[in-house]
Amino acid sequence: MNSQFLAELRKAATVRLDEPMSDHTTFGIGGPADAYAIAESEEQLRALADTAHHHAVPFFILGAGSNVLVGDGGIRGLVIENRSDRVDQPVSQSNGSLLVRAQSGASLAGLARRLSQAGQAGLEWACGIPGSLGGAVIYNAGAYGGCLADCLRTVRVANNSTEVAELPASELALGYRGSAFTRGVLQGKVVLSVDLILHEGDPQALTARVAELDARRQAAQPRERNAGSVFKNTPERPAWWLIDQVHLRGHRIGDAQISPKHTNFIVNCGHASASDVKALMALAQEKVEERFGLCLEPEVTLVGEGFDG
Repeated sequence: MNSQFLAELRKAATVRLDEPMSDHTTFGIGGPADAYAIAESEEQLRALADTAHHHAVPFFILGAGSNVLVGDGGIRGLVIENRSDRVDQPVSQSNGSLLVRAQSGASLAGLARRLSQAGQAGLEWACGIPGSLGGAVIYNAGAYGGCLADCLRTVRVANNSTEVAELPASELALGYRGSAFTRGVLQGKVVLSVDLILHEGDPQALTARVAELDARRQAAQPRERNAGSVFKNTPERPAWWLIDQVHLRGHRIGDAQISPKHTNFIVNCGHASASDVKALMALAQEKVEERFGLCLEPEVTLVGEGFDG
């Protein structure tokens, strides 16, 4: 890797070379990143991304490491771990709603819990989603009948360190687990912060709702290392039902297993490789299409190289 590029990166943050991504993903899977840096603030995030832009080095911004499968060959270029997580105090609006600005590295689940406990309603559905707010915008994260599009007002994005734009949610083409970001329309832009519109609620009722959702999630989802739901639901049937109907519950390739508890989860039983997981995904897609004529579209994002061993 170019020495001048590394020298400039190190002016902005500590940089580690050949960093194993298995240490930074909820799956516990992934080969080395060429370079790895942690952004503790928006300023660092912008500086690191701008340095990569300037040197034409590809970069990948990592949030909480969920919803992603990193290939066994790792990631070429720079991985920026986003820990820019400041959350401003809610501001009352003229219509009685509350506006909350939060930086993109904030934990979605953590923010949902904090707001619910304070009696600020509208994000409680996200109390168990283990991702960052930036990732939630990109994939329009959702659960239990809610999604980020329901409360998102604007997103601040950067092209480089000197150019920042504020985009209304209406321009993001937010849909089921996707957005203009996932469709490549906003490629190269870095999510810096989001503005959410919430409303006053009863703290006790909201806390009880969070506890109810926690219990439902614990009862339904596996505890082993995983990246969340593997496939998007189809309009016809939920993905878990389709996978169950083709008799893949508990099926295993290497140390990767389709969870016996919830068939839209693949779990790492110990030392699973990305190739193991990818092979299970391909098998589920093949069997479901063969029997039902339906295409299972991945919800987990595949990043990096070496999925085929």
